[in-house]
Amino acid sequence: MKRLVILGAGTAGTMMANHLHKSLNRPEWEITIIDEKEEHHYQPGYLFLPFDIYEPEDIVKTIDEFIPKDVHLVRSGIDKIEADSNKVLLSNGDVLHYDVLIIATGAKIAPEEIPGMQDEAWHKSVFDFYTFEGSLALRNKLREWEGGRLVVHITEMPIKCPVAPLEFAFLADSYFKNKHMRERVEITFVTPLSGAFTKPKATEALDHLLAEKQIHIESDFAIERVDSINKKIVDYGGREIPFDLLVTVPTNKGDECIERSGLGDDLNFVPTNKATLQSLAHDNIFVLGDASNIPASKAGSVAHFEAEILTENILRFIHGEPLKEEFDGHANCFIETGGGKALLIDFNYTHEPVEGTFPFPGVGPLRLLKESRMNHMGKLAFRWIYWNMLLKGTHIPFVSATMQEAGKEF
Repeated sequence: MKRLVILGAGTAGTMMANHLHKSLNRPEWEITIIDEKEEHHYQPGYLFLPFDIYEPEDIVKTIDEFIPKDVHLVRSGIDKIEADSNKVLLSNGDVLHYDVLIIATGAKIAPEEIPGMQDEAWHKSVFDFYTFEGSLALRNKLREWEGGRLVVHITEMPIKCPVAPLEFAFLADSYFKNKHMRERVEITFVTPLSGAFTKPKATEALDHLLAEKQIHIESDFAIERVDSINKKIVDYGGREIPFDLLVTVPTNKGDECIERSGLGDDLNFVPTNKATLQSLAHDNIFVLGDASNIPASKAGSVAHFEAEILTENILRFIHGEPLKEEFDGHANCFIETGGGKALLIDFNYTHEPVEGTFPFPGVGPLRLLKESRMNHMGKLAFRWIYWNMLLKGTHIPFVSATMQEAGKEF
């Protein structure tokens, strides 16, 4: 019997387990998925938890309920991959041999990379919302906070869901308005980029939202340290931004097991063919989701599109057929703008976010690069789609894995 091993039971790994258990010749192939966690988290929900829009039970379920019964789930950390001998060494001492390996180990925050970020002020006056613990602690802080200087900060790119920090700033504006205390809160958005969005076209089209909501932007800020005693962040040029409450997105890195395995770049992301999702170093290793270094957005929609394309490529690899160079970096993301409205952006490697309609050309009902109540409802509805369709490997009708040009203005 041949063995296919998946590292990580997060969004990308779980989708691949569900796709492949339907597609592989089961008597011939054994599928194993490895993860040390007990819980599966709906990570987009971390954005809503601080504002009391979601409760913890809305975004946490058990991993087991999403893994097919005929897929072997191994509870263990991963020590390292010995790619030259096709072995995975587990933290519990076990060794797993594989014929095909899928790396879906994701990304995680590394606040220790910035001096002062994770000192005694961590989760007291300095918070993240990219972890469940950080998001919950921030919710408790916001419930009692009486106002002051709120700084929403991005350390460096790439990060998971690049629009989430901006969404946080927009939702904070709406949250404090609803609490009748917006006049007591000064919101500053701090980014290492030259504009609020990762894509220049989106920045040009949507900068007005920051001005309308009286959110000040500090761009081109390369943080050197956090001074939590004097409550300020300092960049390498000496620029200082004071805060009373700092909500930061720390450096994002790939899993430590990638570093121990010698398979990653400086941030532990795995060098990957951006069109086929095959490892650049080993033909029988494939990478998807946040674990890869491809120049696509680290977002759930991207993992979803990758999974559909990668499933076919793994079958092609097993049968000795050429891989399809089909993945085009497609991403579509809802951007919460507060007040019950949201934007929708759609882009890929070669096209910046465009105007138009989605998913049906000329019909919509969703509008691209336009604020609407319908887009907000789409964002909220995605949670149901995630739990009931996306994770289970069910194709979402009318949504293509590659970016479609019909109905869009380029």
